[in-house]
Amino acid sequence: MAHDNYFSDPMQTWDARFGGPDFLFGTAPNAYLASHRALIAAGKSVLAVADGEGRNSVWLAQQGLLVDAFDISPVGVAKADELARHAGVSVNLHVNDCDSWDWQPEAYDTVVAIFIQFAGPEMRRRLFARMVATLKPGGYLIVQGYTPKQLDYKTGGPGLLDHLYTGDMMREAFAALEFIELCEYDGVLDEGTQHVGPSALLGMVARKPAA
Repeated sequence: MAHDNYFSDPMQTWDARFGGPDFLFGTAPNAYLASHRALIAAGKSVLAVADGEGRNSVWLAQQGLLVDAFDISPVGVAKADELARHAGVSVNLHVNDCDSWDWQPEAYDTVVAIFIQFAGPEMRRRLFARMVATLKPGGYLIVQGYTPKQLDYKTGGPGLLDHLYTGDMMREAFAALEFIELCEYDGVLDEGTQHVGPSALLGMVARKPAA
């Protein structure tokens, strides 16, 4: 059975998950994203997709980028706003899901999608296509996710095979882009309380061909 969304009521579920005083996935940026800092130039525009409590969007703003970010959870977005204010940066935050976000064509220099694996196959197809379309020519897409081997580790992620990523899936979904890096690897995560320990990961950086 294909699941289009990990939860039957995703807003309510994520509001409950983000409702505690701590930051569920921590406040530091995702390590894979941070390792590609050299691709990110100050003054450029970036979209952080489904960024939860704001750890990645706030870090991007700290690098001098113009950051838009959205998440389905009003509670998560409120904590992201708190995190941004504490860091002294500005992030243009919105409460939206991946279908209701106003996907503008060729609007961003970079799109960042970190562990957005609540999306089942149908939602994922829509989302991936929209991420490509909203990139400017020459823009970069940075993605991190879990691979099927994560079902053995059980250290994070949805636990549903059809929500996990493979290299072949990425090559097919992003065939219109030029791949800078596409790797499946084992690593150790330390992201809050939810992504901790040995993990089966996929990292992808791809570039939209210049016009």
